[in-house]
Amino acid sequence: MAEEIKNNAEHFLNLIRKSRRGKFKIYIGMSAGVGKTYRMLQEAHALLRNGVDVKIGYIETHNRKETQELIEGLPVIPRRKLFYKGKELEELDVQAILNLHPEVVIVDELAHTNIEGSKNEKRWQDVMDILDAGINVISAVNIQHIESLNDEVKAITDVNVAERIPDNVLKQADEVVNIDLTADELVTRLKEGKIYSADKIEIALKNFFQSEKILQLRELALKEVASQVERKIQTELPRNTHLKQERFLACISSNHEIAKKVIRKTARLSSYYNSKWFLLYVQTPKEDGDKIGLAAQRHLINNFKLATELGAEVIKVKSSNISKGILETTEQKNITTICIGKPHLNLLNVILNTAVFNQLLNKLSALEIDIVILS
Repeated sequence: MAEEIKNNAEHFLNLIRKSRRGKFKIYIGMSAGVGKTYRMLQEAHALLRNGVDVKIGYIETHNRKETQELIEGLPVIPRRKLFYKGKELEELDVQAILNLHPEVVIVDELAHTNIEGSKNEKRWQDVMDILDAGINVISAVNIQHIESLNDEVKAITDVNVAERIPDNVLKQADEVVNIDLTADELVTRLKEGKIYSADKIEIALKNFFQSEKILQLRELALKEVASQVERKIQTELPRNTHLKQERFLACISSNHEIAKKVIRKTARLSSYYNSKWFLLYVQTPKEDGDKIGLAAQRHLINNFKLATELGAEVIKVKSSNISKGILETTEQKNITTICIGKPHLNLLNVILNTAVFNQLLNKLSALEIDIVILS
């Protein structure tokens, strides 16, 4: 009874906090130059004309003439100046925003990494603080900065994007708007000097701004926004409540490259189904702390951190039998789908030669639990 009262009180407290929190709108695009910053500034002007107290917290114009011109007439909060490695740099002044407490603040470059010594490591964390203070935020990000899409983006562009935001940041947005252009329109803007300076255009055309790459990134952006809209509909207009709620379990080993892919792909599945997910690592005797290398230990810790950032509950169990560890966790957490990486050995051989694994498959089949083998 006491536990039920506690849970009800916490639920009500969360509702109160949510109602006091600022609204969050994100413009998302397939690449630089599609017009996210321009659109945010246009919206700021529209809000100002309608009597809304809107201020510019941080805008990155990249010296684009048409974007810089739109800042005229908008109230701008001065940036915080600080010295780093002998250079004067500027950052978003979160405290000034909190002190002024405008109705709406515009904060560009959501995936930006703050200068060392800042309160928060990432700008998206600054935005969370601003939202918690009851201030509405309009921000922007490119699709390649979404954490769980990192592998797909790298496969398309051959670039490992360093600055990324957890998928949960998008989930917290009240509105996600896609700024879309065709590949031809984007390339035309580039050639006209509306994205990069003249000396960078040819290099960009040979690398990132190739039609096939733009089309694939555009598809990712469209799918992501569609997924966000579908999730919002399911959350705000609940229906088919009798249907089984999906719960995913990602099973990883100390092989960090495979583990990272399993984590990101499971996070995508969980995001699509708007469901809870777990990360399981079964530590066998041969992987005890004194038997596993320092590099492997570090990779495991980083993978646990990645999974947590992507919304997973991390579970670590010790067992000499991996299949048994998976089965016990599956039953405890009411898992509906298990996600594993593609085995090093031929899967048929594993099934034929491992009686326990065969028993696991039979048991999961009886429980109507799916197994997804991720490439």
